[in-house]
Amino acid sequence: MATKGKVVGIIANLVIVEADGPVSQNEICFIKMPGVDLMAEVIKIIGKKAYTQVFESTRGLKVGTDAEFMSHMLEVTLGPGILSRNYDGLQNDLDKMKGVFLKRGDYTAPLNDDAEWEFTQIAKVGDKVEAGSWLGEVLEGWMPHKIMVPFKFEGNFTVKSIVANGTYKTKDVVAVVTDESGKDHEVTMMQKWPVKVPIKAYNNKPRPFKIMETGVRTMDTLNPLAEGGTGFIPGPFGAGKTVLQHAVSQQAEADMIIVTACGERANEVVEIFTEFPELVDPRTGRKLMERTTIICNTSNMPVAAREASVYTGMTIAEYYRAMGLKVLLLADSTSRWAQALREMSNRMEELPGPDAFPMDLPAIISNFYARAGFVYLNQMKADGKEAESGSITFLGTVSPAGGNLKEPVTESTKKAARCFYALNQDRADSKRYPAIDPIDSYSKYLEYPEIQEYLKKTIAEDWVSNVTLVKDYLLKGKEASEQINILGDDGVPIDYHLKYWKAEVIDFVFLQQDAFDDIDKSTSLERQKFMLAQVLAVYNTDFKFDSFEEVNPYFKSIINTFKQMNYSEYESEKFNGYLKEIETKINERKAV
Repeated sequence: MATKGKVVGIIANLVIVEADGPVSQNEICFIKMPGVDLMAEVIKIIGKKAYTQVFESTRGLKVGTDAEFMSHMLEVTLGPGILSRNYDGLQNDLDKMKGVFLKRGDYTAPLNDDAEWEFTQIAKVGDKVEAGSWLGEVLEGWMPHKIMVPFKFEGNFTVKSIVANGTYKTKDVVAVVTDESGKDHEVTMMQKWPVKVPIKAYNNKPRPFKIMETGVRTMDTLNPLAEGGTGFIPGPFGAGKTVLQHAVSQQAEADMIIVTACGERANEVVEIFTEFPELVDPRTGRKLMERTTIICNTSNMPVAAREASVYTGMTIAEYYRAMGLKVLLLADSTSRWAQALREMSNRMEELPGPDAFPMDLPAIISNFYARAGFVYLNQMKADGKEAESGSITFLGTVSPAGGNLKEPVTESTKKAARCFYALNQDRADSKRYPAIDPIDSYSKYLEYPEIQEYLKKTIAEDWVSNVTLVKDYLLKGKEASEQINILGDDGVPIDYHLKYWKAEVIDFVFLQQDAFDDIDKSTSLERQKFMLAQVLAVYNTDFKFDSFEEVNPYFKSIINTFKQMNYSEYESEKFNGYLKEIETKINERKAV
């Protein structure tokens, strides 16, 4: 019999319910307002009192209102039909909701139960299976979607029966598996899983390390993100966080994209809904939305809904990872998620940490980031050799107030994420996009021996050392710029001007990219290797100038020609023509 209770306290979205039976942490309950049921999650239990965070507005709620506990945690529904959907943090299908404004207590089915899917067998009668094992496959759009043994099943099973290849609905039984005690269990195409519990359908075999190509030069070369790795983009408002995420989502080497808007302003969320369906996938030539799922909660939604959205996005990502897919999960912005945690913590009168955020904020963020990763699945390839693998690469954004990168959310995220892409307001104001600060940003993956070995084998033996040189040259250029600004153009030796302008060549030619140009918006690693060699050749050339007035126009001419190369097809006649032009200009000023 379900546990029931009554509301005994209301503090905005924090509702205290006195239960008449057992209640579990993170259990879902419904508060029975007249004509509408409000979903809530238990976040603390003291005696008979359950402190719940309500996912909807509590306006009009009164003490004494009935509540009913559901004996399960907040869950997502997993099955074919998730791709191309627009969900809120509770996995309600936003496209099924009517009207301009969302109605309180209006919950919609996340999947279309009437949709039919063409099922193809993978497992056979008599096969030994376990949670996450592949039983069959359907085509979700053009992407293979694996039908798996439910993740809630424990132990080993034997396939007793499986349906023939054909058309079925999500709730149709497609297989029967028998457990070790001889009990039969029916399996459909649909299953549920709690969002705050990681899905485990993999083994602990050591992972290989591989760079996830994004096409963004300042990321791939200077601060590479490993497949299955984690990174975050902090920066002030207007520095280009969302634009950079859009560029990465369109160009990254991933099978599926999940975009989680966990508390952004409504106008920014509208841009996601309007622009994403129009983006063309360069890998397939189809619409990018066909391999994308959007999960959205705006900043004016209740804080509990904002918190739920990040977990919903991660759980769906884990589900597709268990199919052997490369998933790219983007969260914009995790600062709003942290603010939601702060608000609920304050309402529960917990001991506050820095800036009133929860004391355990670093642990919460680290636990979430730890759910990303590259894994080997409990599956073998058709030839029976190496196990199948999947990955979740997580890239979040942080919106620090006033661009202060020392605030608690940024500092806590730096402890968890391996890549730090700091957006610089001065670079954004001077239209140097992407505005990633090449000096403050870093990738800890470059310190991994496995990554260093991978880069040496796949790109060049001296690749890591060249990347280090570039960062050193950029730092020297920044120092020279500061000296020139203090002492004036004629107050420093020509060497200072050369250091500054050589660093500007690296910045303008290599670090900056035009997201609106079909060629320059995405650069392959092969082309990045070639262009890096060219700018380093310019930097390492000894030039001869009689005065500092000659330095400025010369390097501007070099930069302009390089920019034209960036807009030209790699190794085309036009591209090679600009390369010869640069060689001629260098020889004109090369010191003998």
